Amino acid sequence: MAENLNVLQSTQYIIEQALTRLGYSDGMVQLLKEPMRVLTVRIPVRMDDDSVQVFTGYRAQHNDAVGPTKGGVRFHPDVTEDEVKALSIWMSLKCGIVDLPYGGGKGGIVCDPRQMSFRELERLSRGYVRAISQIVGPTKDIPAPDVMTNSQIMAWMMDEYSRIREFDAPGFITGKPLVLGGSHGRETATARGVTIMINEALKKKGIHLKDARVIIQGFGNAGSYLAKFMHDAGAKVVGISDVYGGLYDKDGLDIEYLLDRRDSFGTVTKLFKNTLSNREFLEQECDILVPAAIENQITADNADRIRASIVVEAANGPTTLEATRILTERGVLIVPDVLASAGGVVVSYFEWVQNNQGYYWTEAEVLSRLQEVMEKAFENVYNVHITRNVDMRLAAYMVGVRKMAEAARFRGWV
Repeated sequence: MAENLNVLQSTQYIIEQALTRLGYSDGMVQLLKEPMRVLTVRIPVRMDDDSVQVFTGYRAQHNDAVGPTKGGVRFHPDVTEDEVKALSIWMSLKCGIVDLPYGGGKGGIVCDPRQMSFRELERLSRGYVRAISQIVGPTKDIPAPDVMTNSQIMAWMMDEYSRIREFDAPGFITGKPLVLGGSHGRETATARGVTIMINEALKKKGIHLKDARVIIQGFGNAGSYLAKFMHDAGAKVVGISDVYGGLYDKDGLDIEYLLDRRDSFGTVTKLFKNTLSNREFLEQECDILVPAAIENQITADNADRIRASIVVEAANGPTTLEATRILTERGVLIVPDVLASAGGVVVSYFEWVQNNQGYYWTEAEVLSRLQEVMEKAFENVYNVHITRNVDMRLAAYMVGVRKMAEAARFRGWV
């Protein structure tokens, strides 16, 4: 049934289920199952060899009934329009779950930044902002970093937008360097949010963090910080993996050693012999499995062999709908991506607020407010999961879509 749907179709499938269970009309389903606008742009960039290469970029704005749209920009050779549309819907859901005054947005450029020079990346970043400048801004749509983009790219984009508008606009974009109005805690925000979700899920299962065995698939930004946070908190990280394979040790890995030797793309397993394949790695025994890599890692083919009590999705869409059903029936507690990885957008919101106020918070203040927001969001989703007798993914969608649907209803759109 829903197992063979692509990422956009499966997102629309659950949106429809969530709205139907909440009693909304088909008109509301039709409004919220697609972005309100999607802009496709062509960006000519003069390369270092003096040739001109033309890149395709996208910006999707899912729904602005609640407020300005918000979401990252990814640079990746596999970016597609459908992916960007689906991710913009997920951003709307994340913002609804953590109760932010935003709708969801997402952007992407089809490129391979690993094959581009520093100056070529700057020209591409500035060209993208020029191409989308009419539909973005601090009160319209606020970009942020995503896959293969970082604070330097955000700085170039902010500078280009400020030049176009002829005034300084730090609130146009989040994920900036601290000296340009960035927020403390932004770089580690996603991993911090996942850590909070792990703690909340462990409480529901009656497991102490210091007794917990954790497997983390993916050793990039979120995965590596998460491994460090788990290790520092006393949990036993028994498995980590990257694109080349997985490492597993039931007695716990030396996380400090692995962090010290990972490269800038989050790979470290090439330094070891006898690594596990990705399939074998996911099926090792643990208390908490954290998919923090790419989508569709847990499917109907391997869901019955997952040996974890809790799955916390730090990646986007790592578990298919059929696998969600199988795991839920087996008693595995799933903390879905739209909840688990919402820490990034929460701290992006904090950055935007600080930019608008011109008053900046300490890291302790940021982390304390993040903890409060994430714990409340987990409880809301878990309560819907229990009271409505639905899986955690559908519960999260129901919580996430309600604020947007109510805002659209009050505005008289449906």
